[in-house]
Amino acid sequence: MGIAGIGRMGWVHAQHLLELEREEGVCRLAAVVDVDGAKLERFVAKTGFTGRTFLSIEEYIQADVCKATMIVTPTAMHRDHASILVKAGHRVISEKPLTGTLEGDLEFCAELDRDAPNGVMLAFQRRFDAALVYGRELMHSGAIGRVVKVYSALEDSGPAPNGYASGGILPDMSVHNVDEILWLTDKMPDRAMAIGSRVYSHALTTCDEDFDDASLYMWFGEDLLAQVQVSRNHVSGYRVETVIFGDQGQIQIGHFFQRPDEIIVEAFGRRGKMEPIARRSFPGGIGEPGAPEFVERFGPAYKAEAAAFIDCCRRGVAFPATHNDGLRAQKVISAGMRNALTKANGSEI
Repeated sequence: MGIAGIGRMGWVHAQHLLELEREEGVCRLAAVVDVDGAKLERFVAKTGFTGRTFLSIEEYIQADVCKATMIVTPTAMHRDHASILVKAGHRVISEKPLTGTLEGDLEFCAELDRDAPNGVMLAFQRRFDAALVYGRELMHSGAIGRVVKVYSALEDSGPAPNGYASGGILPDMSVHNVDEILWLTDKMPDRAMAIGSRVYSHALTTCDEDFDDASLYMWFGEDLLAQVQVSRNHVSGYRVETVIFGDQGQIQIGHFFQRPDEIIVEAFGRRGKMEPIARRSFPGGIGEPGAPEFVERFGPAYKAEAAAFIDCCRRGVAFPATHNDGLRAQKVISAGMRNALTKANGSEI
């Protein structure tokens, strides 16, 4: 395998690929690509990487050292890099979002459906998170009866990094939550609405982003609602929680208590039943000093996601999350943004 982009997220994925190579021998990280030669030198020096390094995708393809590639370049480059790699015969796993816009997703998905329907896996790591998988199993087993609402929160403890290129907090952050909800429910909503604000952390970064706090509501007919909360303002620490409400109880996946490396899943019945229906604890990840805070919560999921990609490549089968899953999530977010409410168009009290 090769990996394109060795920035903040690329480093995380590269570490997991190296672990899979060392521990299980299912792949070999043979090449790393980045336009910044200094980043490549730091990566080699710190990890002892013995493969090849390249300063461009074109140079990497020309060398013909890999047939599978992980794309972790800036969002604006995802489409171009995925397209050129797929045309060169690579199978690709790309960080989200697919292109960053609904129009771009529609065009690129049409291109992939026509020319390479099994060429791209989109990196929705939540589908490989053991705690969420267990919560989904409980939900589909009928443990809490008919599901009426799903709430999914993702809140960072600080602003986006200086210079980070964001297409907006909802397209950039909530794409994970929206895909999670579509995956949990196996349904597509028919209505969506967004609410956005600039509250605090937007003033602490050079990243130009529309909001630093936002909510997205989704309606699935008349009997199912979903709500997404994303924020850059949760200064107490990284918060990831999902709550599934049913007519016979609820399932809580994760709970903020400043220990993201321990994920607890609990299911409760109706009022009056004191003991949980089910309870399990799952380990998070252990990030190196300076690693992004989300590694503590989703480290094992990122590694499981990479292993699933490798397994599909080795067996020549379809991927479990594709470009079309990214398009569906983007359609929901775009619909919500068309009806976005802010302080400017809110009603006076």
